[in-house]
Parts: sequence; structure tokens; C-alpha cells
Amino acid sequence: CLGAVVNKVTQNYKFVWACFNRYYGALSKLKNQHQEDPNSTVLTANKPALLRSLFTVGALCRHFDFDQEDFKGNSKVNIKDKVLELLMYFTKHSDEEVQTKAIIGLGFAFIQHPSLMFEQEVKTLYNSILSDKNCSVNLKIQVLKNLQTYLQEEDTRMQQADRDWKKVAKQEDLKEMGDISSGMSSSIMQLYLKQVLEAFFHNQSSVRHFALNVIALTLNQGLIHPVQCVPYLIAMGTDPEPSMRNKADQQLVEIDKKYAGFIHMKAVAGMKMSYQVQQAINTCPKDPVRGFRHDESSSALCSHLYSMIRGNRQHRRAFLISLLNLFDDTAKTEVNMLLYIADNLACFPYQTQEEPLFIMHHIDITLSVSGSNLLQSFKESMVKDKKKERKPSSEAETESDSNSGSGSESEEEASKPRRLRKRVDSDSDSDEENDINAVMKCLPENSAPLIEFANVSQGILLLLMLKQHLKNLCGFSDSKIQKYSPSESAKVYDKAINRKTGVHFHPKQTLDFLRSDMANSKITEEVKRSIVKQYLDFKLLMEHLDPDEEEEDGEVSASTNARNKAITSLLGGGSPKNNAAETEDDESDGEDRGGGTSGVRRR
Repeated sequence: CLGAVVNKVTQNYKFVWACFNRYYGALSKLKNQHQEDPNSTVLTANKPALLRSLFTVGALCRHFDFDQEDFKGNSKVNIKDKVLELLMYFTKHSDEEVQTKAIIGLGFAFIQHPSLMFEQEVKTLYNSILSDKNCSVNLKIQVLKNLQTYLQEEDTRMQQADRDWKKVAKQEDLKEMGDISSGMSSSIMQLYLKQVLEAFFHNQSSVRHFALNVIALTLNQGLIHPVQCVPYLIAMGTDPEPSMRNKADQQLVEIDKKYAGFIHMKAVAGMKMSYQVQQAINTCPKDPVRGFRHDESSSALCSHLYSMIRGNRQHRRAFLISLLNLFDDTAKTEVNMLLYIADNLACFPYQTQEEPLFIMHHIDITLSVSGSNLLQSFKESMVKDKKKERKPSSEAETESDSNSGSGSESEEEASKPRRLRKRVDSDSDSDEENDINAVMKCLPENSAPLIEFANVSQGILLLLMLKQHLKNLCGFSDSKIQKYSPSESAKVYDKAINRKTGVHFHPKQTLDFLRSDMANSKITEEVKRSIVKQYLDFKLLMEHLDPDEEEEDGEVSASTNARNKAITSLLGGGSPKNNAAETEDDESDGEDRGGGTSGVRRR
């Protein structure tokens, strides 16, 4: 009120100057007392006066420029620097309430003199508060509020300037007009942008809320290049609070309208970042982070991102392949992130058959490469045992075969020994126990390779689960998946998906692995046995990965049954969901047998 009355009506600057001096003088005195004796009782008694003075000095500086002659007369003292120095002193105070009021005061002063935000000590103060994990939430929020108020004031100022300009636009020369203020706010926001964006990874929703407001204002005023914010906005689109999700999604839609392709370019980085946000929000560290909403919709957390990309076939495919590549054994992605991405892939809002079929097609490719590498590295870690080499079990025979088959030979050559192995394996169900014992004897003393196998195999297990889930969700038969080719025209697979209800993605093995923290726990005999059993099931699955449809009926059913048995065993067969998967498989076997050789020819 005082600002409006004095600036627009009375111009009684002396009165304001006297008022300012009273508060400024009180503050200087309190500062000197604090310097002499920080624990003085006088300070405690004067705390209300101190808090009020910090606030009022800042508020007066926001509405009046005391460096003008109207106020300080001929004095050479630089008032704004003096105020800055005084307020900065109290930001280092031990009492958080005093620090907060000092930061509020600074925020007011910066509205009148934005250039102060370039001062090194201010940059250090703001950035350290925003980036320090242990810093108080109130201080973080206050710094973000200061930036928000500055941007809002700047916006109002620019709109006013715009209205004034329209009045005199006819007489003015554009060349002489420099838009200094927007250049200033742009430079300021670039100074603090990274720290504001990093505030998205805070477990308190109020901090995320103000950070998002600041970013939205910055983008709406066009102060920064939007591409650097895209991954962070994608991450904020997974926030548990609907209002924040909608605001972030809205910003992405705006960016997509103006700059086509930006969203797709940063989509994978955004997915990874959304996992970090979910990790920060996760209140129970023992529980793995999941990638879908825990409500009746069970929609993917990143479903809005997918719906923005899915319209462009090329972008969609590139995005899906990049996500599936994270499951590759060479990508070394942490297991919980893989679970998060698999959850999203399981729950994305697919609309045409082409989308899940494309994913399943690429899962098969990844499985055949990563799976072979995984088995190979496990075998290499085993200690050669003479007894084992004489043993005529399937384990011994298949080892030499698969070694010859997993080199760089062509698919045809590698598939010859695979067929021989099928016959051996189909007879040797009873030898499973012997196989486990045989492998147990060859385990190295050091259990690191076992842990490594258990860790790396999670990615492959998740892909297997994902394929089974999509197959059940969309009701695809094996032959339909076999016949799919990504190069066929889009029209063939443009039919809408018939989603089954009540099909949920529940990768039990991976959840158990993460909950038991197996990667860091001590290995017992029991754990060793379960990993070895997983290895043998896995080996069997790799041998029967693609049904060879050109053989006689009996052979194919043995092969397909072996494959289904291995999958069921690997995926923790007892659960009703997996039994559903099995019956689906059995139904589709008939189709497989009569399905011609199109799958083989393509391969």
C-alpha cells in the first residue's frame, strides 16, 4: 500500500526514507550484537524485532529504489549492496526461522535489483540450498518461491511494458529499443536452472510443486531452450499427485506443438529420470520401485509419454527398441530399473496389434543373443571336472554342443546340434536331479560368477515374463507371433487389440530377487541350488527357443512342450497367472503344427 500511495500519489520520499532507516538501523545494531556474542540473551529477546526487520527492509527495497537521489540525496553510499551484505549475514544464522526471513528479504530485494542474483555469494547460497540433500525443506521452498515471485513480477512488468509500447508504437523507432529485462531474466534462470530441475528428485511433494511452477513460468516466458527440460518434465509426469502430473504433461504437449521430435529425442532419458523420481518418492526402501499406478486402472506411469510418441511409427519403434536394449546383458542396467521399465512396457496403452507384436519380436531377438552370452559366461566360470566329462547325462552332451553352436557360426549350422540336443533332452527328464548335482560339483569356490548370473539373468527373465504377459493380455497364439515381420506393411497389423481383463504383470522371481537383496547377501547351498536349477531351465529354454515347424508332428510337440516346461519352470510355474499362460501355449500348439513354414523361411 505504501509503495502505491507514495510512488503514484504523494511522492513523500522523505517519510519512506526515514522508515527504511529505522528498520535498517535496527538490523545493523542486531548484527553487531550477534558478531560480538552469538549467544547473547538480548538477541533472544529481540528475535521478533529481528524477524520483522529482515522482512520489512526487503519489502521496502522491493517497492522503492533507495539508490535514487530522491531518497539518499548526495550520499555516495551504495544502498542495495549494503542491504545485500546485511541480509546475507543473517542467512548464515543458526536459527532456521531467521535464515528463512533473511531469504524472504533477499527475494524482495532481487525483484527491484535482479542483477544482485549474479553475485557469487548469492549464487552459492541459492545453489547450495537447492542441491544439498540434507538442507531444510523450508529453505528450499523459500528459494524456489523467490524465483517464482521474481518471474511472476517480471511477467507483469513485461505485460505492462507491452501495453505502454502499444500506446506509443507509432512514434518510436524499434532499433533504439532493447529488451533488456527479458535478457536479464533469461540469464538468471540459466544460472539456477539445473538446481531447480534437480529439485524434482525430492521426496517432499511441496518442493517438487514449487520447482515445477518455476520451470513452467520459465518455459512460458521462453527464457530457456525447452529441450533441456523435456526429460525432467517426463519424469514429473509420473508424480503421484494428479495436479502436478497434468501440469507437467501440459508443458510437454506445448513443447511438442512447437518443436516436433523433441519429446521422442529425450524419451528414454526421461524414462530413466522418472525412475529416479519414483526412487526418491518411494517411502519404503525395501519395496522395489514399480512402473505402474497402484489403482484400479494399473496404467503405466509413463503412459502419457507413450501416447505422445505412438502416433509416429518410426519414433515409436525407435523408442521401444531403445527400452528393450536396456535389458541387453552388455547394458549393465540395474535390476530395479529393468523391473520399472518392464512394468511400463507391460502396461502401456497399446492400441493396435502391431505394437505388442513388435515388442515380442524384438524380445525374441534379444533373448537369443543375450541368452547365449549368459550361458556361455556361466559355463566358462565352471571348474572342469573329469568325472563330469565322462558322465553321459544331457548336461555333459549338451555342453559341447552348445559351445560349438554359440560361436559366430550361421543360424543354420548352429541349429543342427540343437535338434540333436532336443532328442537327448526330451528323454532325460528324470536326470534333472543328476544334472543339478553334476553342475553343483563344477561350481567354482568363488561365488561371484553365480551372483553375476543371477543378476544378469533377471533382465532376460523379465523379458520372458513380459512376452508371456503381452501374449496373455492380447490373446496372441504362438504362430501369430512367429509369423509377424516388422517389415510388413502397417495395414496388416492395424487391427485394434482385444484386451483381456484381469491380466496383471507380476514377475515373482525378480521381486523376490530384489526383496531378498540377493546381490549383496551371503550365498547358501540352497541359493546355489536354485541358481543352478535356473541355469538348467534356462539352458533348456535356449535350446527350444524357436519351434522348428518343419519336423514331424511328434517332434514339434516334444520341442514345444519342452519350451513351455522350461518357461513355466523359469517363471515360477505355481502361480495361476502362469498356468493361464501354459494353457494358452497348449492351445496354440495345434496352430503351430499346422502353421506351415513361414516362420522358418523368414528366419
